[in-house]
Amino acid sequence: MSNLEAAGSWAKKYFLASRALMESVLRPYDLGSTQWYVLYLLANEGPVNQRKLTRMLEIERATLSAVISALVRKGLIEQMPDLDDQRQKVLQITTAGRKLWATLPDPIELIATVAFDGVDAEEIATTNRILREATQRLINHKKGSK
Repeated sequence: MSNLEAAGSWAKKYFLASRALMESVLRPYDLGSTQWYVLYLLANEGPVNQRKLTRMLEIERATLSAVISALVRKGLIEQMPDLDDQRQKVLQITTAGRKLWATLPDPIELIATVAFDGVDAEEIATTNRILREATQRLINHKKGSK
């Protein structure tokens, strides 16, 4: 296996391990990782157009619709008509959602703390830069091949 194949393999293993940790942290709160990201964005960005949220999270509309339905059913977010375009929906976090958000541990912080404990800040910065640039090259390549 070449170094590049190994890097891809480790990137996938890191993703799967971090996602498993995130799921285990959120399970007691009856939340999945995508539900957490929706709450994160609404708690920190304020009301967001549902179409924009699909782009922000880079997920399919059907997936987001299921996540939103679950969060609405739990009373954590609400959908309202967009004042500029009545066909669109705007999402906002509810009072119950804010109360839950205030009690949630931050799984991203936990993952970073556990995964990079003792790693030099310069090495972390290099890792972030390499992964960001590699990801952007893959995205650009995909766009160019359409």
